[in-house]
Amino acid sequence: MPFLRLLWSGRSARLLAAGLLAALTLGGCAGWFGHDPLRVSVAGIEPLDNQGMEMRFNLKLRVQNPNEDALNFDGVSVDLQLNGNAFASGVSDQHGTVPRYGETVVNVPLTVPAFAVLHQAYSVAGSDTLPGQYPYILHGRLAGGLTGGTRFLDQGVLSLPSLGIAGQ
Repeated sequence: MPFLRLLWSGRSARLLAAGLLAALTLGGCAGWFGHDPLRVSVAGIEPLDNQGMEMRFNLKLRVQNPNEDALNFDGVSVDLQLNGNAFASGVSDQHGTVPRYGETVVNVPLTVPAFAVLHQAYSVAGSDTLPGQYPYILHGRLAGGLTGGTRFLDQGVLSLPSLGIAGQ
């Protein structure tokens, strides 16, 4: 009988631990249900020194948190499309916090392959796009947190006068 009592208490302890873990996990996830999505927008694009045949830019993202809880992040990745075509991508190991009901600016270095520049120039030549005005779609992810990160999407029109500095 003492063996069965020991087995039962060990099994009960495991069940109790599993139940507590599930409750804590679901409680943490439940805290994010009902939260508003982050608002991410392009705050600016600045040229960086080119490397080889690639063009480099510093993308400034304004991240706004319309929620009661601060959001910690540890890295960011982005993919930028211009005129519906893949154009640039970038990653940064920048980390920080977007305060509750606050905002922060995150810098991400972008790489534009030479082929993407040529493809973009060719597509603009045959389109109705105004010179220097490019419709864009930005897909990205702020890494970190229990869920592994927060995805975001931004779209609008970028102004790129002769591939110099840009803004939204």
